[in-house]
Amino acid sequence: MRYFLLFLVVINFSLAKVQGQTSQNMSLLYHWNDTSLVVSNAHLNRYNEVWGYAANGREYAIIGSTVGTHIFDVTNPTNAQQVDMVPGTHQGVDIVHRDYHDYGDYLYMVCDEGPSKLQIADLSMLPNSAPLVYESDTLFQRSHNIFIDPASGLMYVCGSTYHLMVFSLADPLNPQLLVNCSQDVAFWDNTIGYVHDIFVRNDTAYCNAGNEGLFICDFSDPANPQLIGSMDTYQQQGYNHSGWLHPTKPYYVMADENHGLDLKMVDVSSLSNLNVVSTFNSGVNDSLSIPHNVIIHQDKAFVSYYHDGVYVYDISDPNNPVVDGFYDTSTEVNATNYRGSWGIYPLLPSGILVASDMQNGLYILQPPPGFPLGEEELKATTTVSVFPNPFENEIQVRIPQYDQQNLIFELFDLSGKRLLTTNLLQSETVLPLDTEMDAGMYLYRIIGTNTTMTGKLTRQ
Repeated sequence: MRYFLLFLVVINFSLAKVQGQTSQNMSLLYHWNDTSLVVSNAHLNRYNEVWGYAANGREYAIIGSTVGTHIFDVTNPTNAQQVDMVPGTHQGVDIVHRDYHDYGDYLYMVCDEGPSKLQIADLSMLPNSAPLVYESDTLFQRSHNIFIDPASGLMYVCGSTYHLMVFSLADPLNPQLLVNCSQDVAFWDNTIGYVHDIFVRNDTAYCNAGNEGLFICDFSDPANPQLIGSMDTYQQQGYNHSGWLHPTKPYYVMADENHGLDLKMVDVSSLSNLNVVSTFNSGVNDSLSIPHNVIIHQDKAFVSYYHDGVYVYDISDPNNPVVDGFYDTSTEVNATNYRGSWGIYPLLPSGILVASDMQNGLYILQPPPGFPLGEEELKATTTVSVFPNPFENEIQVRIPQYDQQNLIFELFDLSGKRLLTTNLLQSETVLPLDTEMDAGMYLYRIIGTNTTMTGKLTRQ
């Protein structure tokens, strides 16, 4: 019966595409496409990676193109405005890849073509501007992907001519090389080699190593990384392009960048026994559909699916992921090329989705019903207050409409280091703080079953 139902779902999705249906449970809020931008020779793309950033009650979408990095204020998503454009070190018809990650109030930008450089923009002046404050090829010239682990302040640079390098961002504008894995780690090239993309949480790195598979490494001592798990054979194996770890469950979703291959749900609870527990796809074309990038937020997996557009999956049951919704950004017909939806960013406080399409530009999307409430909605419905602000040695969290919901309070410094995690078990909670905390700004987050709230506090 299960296979029969799956067959019906596939038929239903295929017919929807044939009949011109472009979405399910998702709607378009804003679209931007500058057709005057140069088109690349390789994939006829003007655009590539997408990212997001939020500060001071405003939200921003970031999208790469063949000419540089475009920053949009999407606080009012139906009336988004481009507020700045950072020209790329290298521009033109050979540009395919740019990649981004923010850390504090800085945006780190890389490119994998031509004589490029690491660029850093200061986002603290938005929405007025995002000036370029660093541009150099001293550390490296090109990179395919970067990932910054906020807990440790380490930037992982992978792909291109470097297999994997790790830099300290203790001084955000002066990155320091800690290890070049290919040169400094004896086992690296014979075991892992080239890392196409990487996900890191609390010094544990999930290395997506293309045809070699998935490798998990401990970088708590960056100069001496340890291989702690690997999966070099698995069902429907292809080119392990990218992946993302579930925030609370031991599951890793992996995208093999091969036409006709499924996404993989990997059980990582035992690092000595990594295994695929389920596979899932878009249901559009069994031989041509191809996933690209994935980000997980709570129990949802957000996937840019090239020709098929953007897909959202409910992964609350890892053994049976189901489609929650989709929006077809692409006008490309399914084919054996690499065009369409490049990336999706689902982590903005409001819950809106930011997506990029290689040929068609920036999309701001309303997510499927039931998506977690954003910061403003949570404030309006629960009137949560965190005070005093500024504080000295303690803070108080007040939730007048507290209804026994499971709420967690987290406090971070500006580097992303978690200083406090505690459950909020009543309508008013007093939280004593470390008297050795420095004066300055701190960030807090309150996480509930269906809500997330963030804010800033200052210590006197």
